[in-house]
Amino acid sequence: MRAVIQQEFGGPEVLRLVEVDRPDPAPTEVQVRVRAAGINPVDWKSREQEVFLGQPPYTLGWDVAGVVTDIGYGATGFAEGDEVLGMPWFPREAGAYAEYVTAPSRQFVRKPASMSFEEAAGLPLAGLTAWQALVDVAEVRPGQRVLVQAAGGGVGHLAVQVAKALGAYVIGTASPGKHDFVRSLGADEVLDYAAEGAPASVRDVDVLLGLVSSASDLAWLPALREGGVFIGVPGGVAGPVIGEAARLGARATGMLVEPDQVGLRGLIELVENGQLRVHVDQVFPLADVGKAHEVGERGRTTGKLVLRI
Repeated sequence: MRAVIQQEFGGPEVLRLVEVDRPDPAPTEVQVRVRAAGINPVDWKSREQEVFLGQPPYTLGWDVAGVVTDIGYGATGFAEGDEVLGMPWFPREAGAYAEYVTAPSRQFVRKPASMSFEEAAGLPLAGLTAWQALVDVAEVRPGQRVLVQAAGGGVGHLAVQVAKALGAYVIGTASPGKHDFVRSLGADEVLDYAAEGAPASVRDVDVLLGLVSSASDLAWLPALREGGVFIGVPGGVAGPVIGEAARLGARATGMLVEPDQVGLRGLIELVENGQLRVHVDQVFPLADVGKAHEVGERGRTTGKLVLRI
């Protein structure tokens, strides 16, 4: 099969498309013919330096959408030919930048017929990050005020929709060019994150989802009410953020997304009910994975970038 291998850390040029052996499913695993793979910031960070995977060589990618082609002993819930999506093995190597992957069957769910493979590939990692932050960590309830940073990005655009489905009043931050898009997702207010005094215009927020940087987190923390919760996603929560949250009487916590069939089923239910859609900004062939990383690293993507395999 074809797969993208990197032998060393570096820029997009270290990503090489090569021929490797096709993996066979172990007991309780399924083999999936990958039709599309999502791209996430953790991918290019892992390309550049040691994050979760140790030293190369390895194959990047965790977002998988495809078709079940083989079933290991004891695996249940799927048959050959089923269309599935999932985020297998995270944060261990999943190897989604390849024509086939194998992983535990319970790390996948069936793909809705209404979703393309490209849309399905954009859902697992970003969607589960939003779901686990808002549903499991923050336990968002109807009527609460939720502030989502980078609301037009991969995690952000899904977090806006999950929060709305939970009954929250949603405030998103984004560049002006993405304001209409974020409003179309259901956001009640959209703020220009770079506008002078923008953080001071928001108060009494119950949940603040940090998706940008520690500097941005510190700027928006005063929007939290006493007793509110800040959830930091990229890189956890820095010490100064924890200290400032405590001074404000709020709670700050980090989180790392993990494989979660229950969460995926929750997201799929929202998709099927028309409450959640994945916006795919650009689709690249597997051979152009380096170009896809270059685009992603510019930080201007609306929604998701996806590889078609």
